[in-house]
Amino acid sequence: MNTLSSICNLSIRVALADDHQLMREGLKLMLHNSPGINVVADTENGHDLLKFLRENEADVAVVDMLMPGMPGVDLIARIKSEFPKVAILVLTMHSDQMYAMRAFQSGAKGYLTKDSAAAELTSAIRKVSQGGSYVSACLAEKIVMGLNTCSEALPHAKLSSREFEVFRLLVRGLRLTDIADKLHLSIKTVSTHKARILEKMGFTSIAELVKYSMENNVFEGNIEVDHHAG
Repeated sequence: MNTLSSICNLSIRVALADDHQLMREGLKLMLHNSPGINVVADTENGHDLLKFLRENEADVAVVDMLMPGMPGVDLIARIKSEFPKVAILVLTMHSDQMYAMRAFQSGAKGYLTKDSAAAELTSAIRKVSQGGSYVSACLAEKIVMGLNTCSEALPHAKLSSREFEVFRLLVRGLRLTDIADKLHLSIKTVSTHKARILEKMGFTSIAELVKYSMENNVFEGNIEVDHHAG
């Protein structure tokens, strides 16, 4: 974790959390040139971000949705609970409406994808720091559509945050060992999550999960299936 000194007390103090160093460096450089915004910390995971917030002050936490060690929605909920004055802005590569909806339900005030323009990111930071909410127009439409069509009756809505992430990786074709490595979990734990996912959703195979996700457009993009994924 790298903590940066404060430049101006009147600046919006931003703490970053992203497991990709190049992304953090790019964000710091981008925000350094934005008047009134001061990056006070950059961390590579949720645990380091929480540790920083317990010892320092920040106005906005810009977090990735998917980082090793702690699901994004769990991190958002922890920040919301422990540091209610810190506004949470999600910056992620995932434009899936389900991720956005779960982020807002967990306490996020804003949600942007990483292909957003620099000006939109700074606008979002300023908006959420003032108590507002921010989401891009195209994503807002997806969220509204999701709220209108997604209910607790849909099988994937029954999944926990971790189960939902394992579900996503399963339908992408990852093997259990790959998922375990990616999420820093044991293979036994991933296997247990897989069994619970199938049970909760009423399916018996990965093929059924893939078919369901495609028919209901749960995840955007093409799904490449590895038939040896377990």
